[in-house]
Parts: sequence; structure tokens; C-alpha cells
Amino acid sequence: MMVRSPAAHYSAQDFRQRAAQEHLNDAVADYGDHLLNPDMRELFVHDSLRDAAVLIPVVDHGDASTIILTKRAEKLKSHSGQIAFPGGRIDPDDVSPEAAALRETLEEIGLTSDYIDIIGRLPDYVTGSGYRIAPVLGVVRPGFLLTLNADEVDDVFEVPLGFLMDPANHDRASRTWQDRERFFYAMPYEERYIWGVTAGIIRALYERLYT
Repeated sequence: MMVRSPAAHYSAQDFRQRAAQEHLNDAVADYGDHLLNPDMRELFVHDSLRDAAVLIPVVDHGDASTIILTKRAEKLKSHSGQIAFPGGRIDPDDVSPEAAALRETLEEIGLTSDYIDIIGRLPDYVTGSGYRIAPVLGVVRPGFLLTLNADEVDDVFEVPLGFLMDPANHDRASRTWQDRERFFYAMPYEERYIWGVTAGIIRALYERLYT
């Protein structure tokens, strides 16, 4: 039996293999902000959720693969300045969540689809802000050039896949929301504070592929 080195667990090739071995888009799977807040489930899970898609872009740097994340523009009305995956609402013209994720990625950071290999999709993630998000998995070939849409994105950066898939870096935090304590995951990385929905989707990726 082949024994992988610890570093190989966080290569893009290993990421592909894990995705291929898992029935990722399982309709019975339950992911979302309500898992850490079961008393708020009825507020979060309902029939009026808006559909959105994000791309989880894993850049193939060999054993030191990374995930691309963005910092949302401070000028935005909602979730301004927060760390996010490229993505947004699914438009009527989008033929699939994958198409929506690729379109939004191109619009936000200029990453073209010819650098991206879609390899699967996680089960939908329900947010407390009223969205049902389809997390699309992609492996990105290095050599791309990014062009940021200043109306939507202030910055873009990469975080090691190994850091994000280490549960020791998954903090459980809370804030007061509507006079109630609301729990969420947080994954501080250097000067970046990754939290909320983005951290929740990262946690779902860890639970689905790396446990």
C-alpha cells in the first residue's frame, strides 16, 4: 500500500482524488450556518432562499497548493470588507451553478475558465443571510493573471490548503445577533480574518474530504 507524505495530502492531485472518491453533491447532506445554531434553524432554512454559487479555486502548486480568496470591496452595501470566495447569485441565464461560479470568478477577479478544471461540487450551504450557496470545486493551473473588479473586490490572496484543512485552525467564535448569541467558524490567517459563511464552507470542505 502506498503511504502518502503529509505534504502530499495537500497537493492538487490529492485534492482531485478525494473529490473523485466522494459522492459530493449529496442531496441529503445538511450544511449551513444553522449547524452551529440549531435553535435558529427555522430562521435560516426556509423556502425563500436565493440561489448563489461560489468557486473554491485550489491552485496547483504541487505539494504546497493554495486556495484563492478575495476581500470584498469596502464600498459594497452588504458584507463589505469580508473575506470571500469568488462568486455570487445564480442568474437566469446561467445554465448551472458551475457556469455561475465561473462567470462570477471572471467578473470579480479576471480568472478565465481556461485555467480552471471543475472537479465537483459540495452539497449546498445555507446562510443566515438568506442564500443557498453551491460550492463548486476547481483546480487552477498556475500562470494566470488576475484583474480585479474594483467595484466588487479590494484584494485577492492565496492561503495554503494545508492551513485551511487543519482543524486546529478552525476556531469557534460568536457574536450577538438580534439579541441572541450566534456561533460561527473563524480561521485567522496572518492579517486576514476568515470567518462566517466562507469559514463555514471551508469547514464543510474539510469534513467532506479530509476527515
